[in-house]
Amino acid sequence: MNLKKVIVALDSDDLSNTLKLVQTLKKDVYAFKIGYQFFYKYGLSGYKKIYSICPKIFLDLKLHDIPNTVKNGIASIIKIKPLFTTIHISGGDMMMKATQRKNKKTMVLGVSILTSMNSAQTRKYYNQKNIKILVKKFAREAKKNGLDGVVCSPNEIEYIRKEVGKNFIIVTPGIRLNNKIEKDDQKRIATPKKAIQMGANFLVIGRPITESKDPIKVLKEINKTIS
Repeated sequence: MNLKKVIVALDSDDLSNTLKLVQTLKKDVYAFKIGYQFFYKYGLSGYKKIYSICPKIFLDLKLHDIPNTVKNGIASIIKIKPLFTTIHISGGDMMMKATQRKNKKTMVLGVSILTSMNSAQTRKYYNQKNIKILVKKFAREAKKNGLDGVVCSPNEIEYIRKEVGKNFIIVTPGIRLNNKIEKDDQKRIATPKKAIQMGANFLVIGRPITESKDPIKVLKEINKTIS
């Protein structure tokens, strides 16, 4: 059984250092997350270099467009074989249904409310200041429309798990090694141990590992706390 639960976010502008980091950490991670910063700079070529070292990749591109465009986008993503990819749940029912496919080797996760948003922002843009109500609704609709799981902040894990059951994947960013949020764009955070205890399947952790002086030491210490 694979007990690894940490997905390391690769957000560096330095490809050489990123490749070295992947080589160093690959045995102790569940996967590596590639997002906009890396993918838009290094493209498919950079993706393949990471894949050749460790094929367990979470390609986090957060698709959000008309259903047919998203359908074709997912079809293209599947060809490069990431474990996970993402779409925005707020794209609606038809957009989510457009991601349904026979090949389940790549799982599609729905992004609910970005972890950088607080209640003032959700009230402004979603007309709902209660993030709990909003995220529960999003998670429920994601499952109903055939997605494989959701991405949510630590604050929402427990009630989403109750809403969607045990077989729906929950991937959680906003993980910090302590609860300090000074100079941090993540507003809704938790420690690794707490997030797993609340019901997350996998944790996305970037800067606390990648910007540390000893990334492998930090990763192994995190793994010990959540094993």
